[in-house]
Parts: sequence; structure tokens; C-alpha cells
Amino acid sequence: MLDYKLLEALAAVVQEGGFEKAAARLHITQSAVSQRVKLLEDQAGQVLMVRTSPPRATPAGRQMIKHYLQVNRLEEDLKESLDLTGQDVFTTLALGINGDSLSTWFLPAVRDFLIRERLLLDLRGDDQDETHKMLRDGEVIGCISVQDRPMQGCLMEYLGRMDYRLIASPEYAAKWFPEGMNLESASKAPFFIFNRKDHLHYKMFPLALGEVPTPLPAHYLPSSEQFVSFIEAGLGYGMLPDQQSKELLEAGLLVDLAPSHIVPVHLYWHCWNLSSALLERFTRHLVRKARRILQQGE
Repeated sequence: MLDYKLLEALAAVVQEGGFEKAAARLHITQSAVSQRVKLLEDQAGQVLMVRTSPPRATPAGRQMIKHYLQVNRLEEDLKESLDLTGQDVFTTLALGINGDSLSTWFLPAVRDFLIRERLLLDLRGDDQDETHKMLRDGEVIGCISVQDRPMQGCLMEYLGRMDYRLIASPEYAAKWFPEGMNLESASKAPFFIFNRKDHLHYKMFPLALGEVPTPLPAHYLPSSEQFVSFIEAGLGYGMLPDQQSKELLEAGLLVDLAPSHIVPVHLYWHCWNLSSALLERFTRHLVRKARRILQQGE
């Protein structure tokens, strides 16, 4: 029989990124947290967490944490259904989300739900190709992802799509692409990439130019909000979703460097298949709102 106080300690250390922060969250000493994790490992007969900075769970540890979070979610729903929670008690959902969704459509989609429900969101950002791994590893209860197949034990709903275009400021386009885009000019012009997990440009350049420019001088800018600001300032060009660029294009503050080409990114909501009333309500609300906001073309 698993001791859930020990599981709670393991989950807290991994989620908070250290023993000290886990101790503050659990209102116990750092030594007590360490002892609980060590006792759980002794009972399991294997290492459940690698003591790096920050600590990370082993595959067995991830399974333990995932089980703990699922049981915890079901217990919270049971308390709610039996009216055992106080009016001032909030429930937390850990969700994986990509930066562009977070900076554009996600807030309008969830605003009403957060006002109505006593819910706190623990949002964990990463590229839309990577958020699925958070769900697989038990770090989050749901995620927004480009994966179009549900994992075992999970549900999936289509949300819509974000269309990405190759965007620059008019001044930047005139300086670097006076005769339009070509491989030679693109191999010299500074380009913005979100991070090293961002591969959208590998889809766009073959469409626009036939191949990816070599070399491709690139800035790495892991902020969706600043991404558009840097492009608008004429410091480089890059891939922007319509949700960020449409009004600026219409105002003439940005230009589309390859107007005949878009890269559509189809987004899906994945979550654990639990009998959780709160998770079910959140899923219905998110899917309905997202489909109204996002492009629906397949």
C-alpha cells in the first residue's frame, strides 16, 4: 500500500524544483521532505528521483507522480461532490501550453471559466511539439499539443488551427529583400526563432524558397510577446500566427514576405481520462471557446 504523504513529497520536490521549495509548500522541514523521498525509494526498491539541479524524476518516479496526481484529482472531486470543501478552497490544474496560444487565444477562452469556478491554473510553457511529453510524464493533467492521436488513458479534442506566415517590418523588407525573397538574401538576413525546439521555419522555407537557406543567421527569442515586438522594430523577420500579425498587417506596420504560403498548426486538447467533474467542465468550456476563436479549417 502506497503512503501518499511520501508520494506527495516526491511530487512536490519535482514540481517545485527543489527540496527547500517543496518543504515550504508542504509546511515541513527540508530534512523531513528528504526523509520521505528516501523512504519512498526504499519501499519501491529503486531510485525515483535524480538529485540534479533542479531534481528530475526517473521513469519510475514519473509513474509514481502521475498516479499521485490522478488520485489527488479524484479526491478533490469527491470532496466537491460531497460538499466537503470550504467556499474559500481552490483547486489547481497543471496544464501544458505553448507560448503562442498563451499570448493570443487562451485567455479569452478560459476567462469566464476562471471567474465562475474556484480554479487555479498551474501553466507550464513549452513548444507545442513538447507539451505532450509533460502529459506523458505525469507533469500535467492536460495539455495543448499538435499531436493528433490520444495517448493510452487520455482523451483528445480538436481545438482548431493557427496559421503562421513569414513576417517582417516594411523597412526590414526593403533593406534585406529589395527584390523579394530569395535564397541568397535569406542566407544573410537575421531571422528570429523561438527556441531550438521550434521547427516551423523548416516547413515554411521549402514552401517559399524550395529549401532552407544555408547559412540561416538566427536570433533565438523565447518570448511570444517580445517576438512580435522585435520583428515590428525591424530587427529581423520570422514566423508569426495570424492572431498576432493580422491587425499589424492590415495597418501596414508589418508585411507578409511570402503571401502565397502559410504553415497551419493544428492544435489538440489532451487530458487524462478521469471521472473528474471539474476536468470535464473545463474541457467542455475550453473546446467550445477555442473552436469559436481559432481557425476551423482542416
